[in-house]
Amino acid sequence: MGVSPDGVVVLDKPRGPTSHDMVDVVRRVLRTRRVGHTGTLDPMATGVLPVCVGQATRLAQFLAESEKSYRAEARLGFATSTDDLAGDPLGERCDGQVAIERLREALAELVGPLDQVPPAFSAKRVDGVRAYERARTGEAVRVPSSRVTVHRLELVRHEADRFEFDVVCSAGTYVRSLARDIGTKLGVGAHLVALRRTESGGFGVEDAISPERLASEGEGALIPLPLLLSEWPAVTVPDSLLSWVANGRVLPLEALAFRGELTDRVRLCDERGAVLGLARRTGAHSIGGPLPRTEGLHPFVVFAPAGQS
Repeated sequence: MGVSPDGVVVLDKPRGPTSHDMVDVVRRVLRTRRVGHTGTLDPMATGVLPVCVGQATRLAQFLAESEKSYRAEARLGFATSTDDLAGDPLGERCDGQVAIERLREALAELVGPLDQVPPAFSAKRVDGVRAYERARTGEAVRVPSSRVTVHRLELVRHEADRFEFDVVCSAGTYVRSLARDIGTKLGVGAHLVALRRTESGGFGVEDAISPERLASEGEGALIPLPLLLSEWPAVTVPDSLLSWVANGRVLPLEALAFRGELTDRVRLCDERGAVLGLARRTGAHSIGGPLPRTEGLHPFVVFAPAGQS
């Protein structure tokens, strides 16, 4: 199969396929098995889906931690079993007509930290079993709430029983649940009918490409390792300490080069700009001799040299 490419493909997922289907597309096009996405999009959803390839799969959890942005459309008048248009209607239907002022108030009440209940048809585990697996058997599933944060929730359009809204939220937030809870607050029920993710992992729709474009560009569509997690400070490690990185030894700050302020997590680079891995700041450590102690960086993700992944 040859040397695995390293980097991220930012796909513009079409409506219909699953996120796992998109991973399979990347595997086939790039001819590698080492592929994983950074956060599931439902089959009905479209938009930004970063897919990690090769050594970049070790960054997936950090890319997944980032805030997400969405443009969503919901219908008022009834809730559904899945909180979207794929589910069965729950309860009596109504016309869903509400005043725009009431709708704006309902959205405003969901901004900030929330204890959100995920949909019954979701990948959340309940007693070790995926919630959707229990729900498909007809079991009444109550998924435990999760702490999430909605940073922004703004009405874009409201017409009859439909409304569009923009969301900026923490990882783990279900926009389907937001639509459901808006309907509950209004007393008319609601469910999601369309969803497009506009930002994830630090990538926006302007970075995303179609599966067809990936097929034509191949490895040329990869965003390379040095451009990932660019919001993390870059620290240059001298050649004399490269073996320390490879062995996971704490690096003394006074031996490293960096600009500006360091955060708790940084990228480690060699003198030529190649990314060596990721490191955390440590409070104090011994660097040999009679216990001199200093602040340092502890590598916790180390990449293999180019061509050895």
